[in-house]
Amino acid sequence: MPAPQAPSRSSLAGPLGRAEAAPAGLSDADYEALLGADGADLRALTTLADSVRRDTLGDGLTFVANRNLDTAVAGRPGAEDLVDALVDEARALGATEICLQGPLPAEAPDDGYRALVARITGRAPLHLHAFRPAEIADGARRAGLGVAEHLAALREAGLGSVPGTGAKILDDELRTTLLGGPDLPVAEWVALIEAAHAAGLRSTSTIIHGHLESPAQVVAHLRTLAAIQDRTGGFSEFIAMPMTPDTTPPHLAGRIRGADEREVRAVHAVARLLLHGRIDHVQAAWPKLGPELTRTVLAGGADDVGGLLLDGRLLPGAGPEEGLELTRTEIDATAAALGRTVRQRTTLYDVPAR
Repeated sequence: MPAPQAPSRSSLAGPLGRAEAAPAGLSDADYEALLGADGADLRALTTLADSVRRDTLGDGLTFVANRNLDTAVAGRPGAEDLVDALVDEARALGATEICLQGPLPAEAPDDGYRALVARITGRAPLHLHAFRPAEIADGARRAGLGVAEHLAALREAGLGSVPGTGAKILDDELRTTLLGGPDLPVAEWVALIEAAHAAGLRSTSTIIHGHLESPAQVVAHLRTLAAIQDRTGGFSEFIAMPMTPDTTPPHLAGRIRGADEREVRAVHAVARLLLHGRIDHVQAAWPKLGPELTRTVLAGGADDVGGLLLDGRLLPGAGPEEGLELTRTEIDATAAALGRTVRQRTTLYDVPAR
């Protein structure tokens, strides 16, 4: 599918003016038009988004010191000593968060999700950010519990928050196309995220773009997230991730348009505007964007660079972000170039305990 064509300059003067007066008050048609901004219009859009970011949050640039653990390894029976060692190493490296995504192995015990949470949080006072909606449903099924009861057990065991990933694009037909078969229905994804929020677990919110979606589907996705936030207040941040060649499903090879720099900038800026007053933090997903584009979106509405993804020496590989690590020196250089002040944060944007 070709990228949306940028409207003429005159067609965006109205939406840009209305966005300046009320960033979150535009019509769907206005936001769809802004997603196609290019040239001078794109510069005006990203400048406006950055102004909204500054008015909301000031001139900080935040990050969290975290480490990914592979559930396929950490969740298998007999891995308890390895999990202890990995948690110890993460703490020694300065991590305040451990992130787990993906289902536990089939051979894990019925209460494996709860047991893994208890093992990690009982070992060290680290925030555990774990289990997407699909894994929440899987854990409840394995444990023979209702979703609310399962989430309560996870929280009691020490779970701190959940990733709002697996959202992809919240359109059932498109999700089926992307997966190549039935995916978790949008209604179920929403219900599981709202159940997590109701259990007192905050979550991230996300979108994957740059594949087969239309501007209207992007706006509808953002509207769905905004509506969830109105109901629960449970989202901590928004993360936009372009589909990259290494994450393109084989059955879609040659069909994905890919997100260019123009689109990435526009999506981040429109998200900043549409979600204004609901979700304050917009994260630049540096593992997907690379250093130059990360800096660019931070100058156009984003305020956070996410996690360092500390590897360590014990089992450094963990999922699609294997081998990627962001250093404090790199963050400081980015902040200096943008005239921003670096601040380490916790998962939920508080100041880490010293």
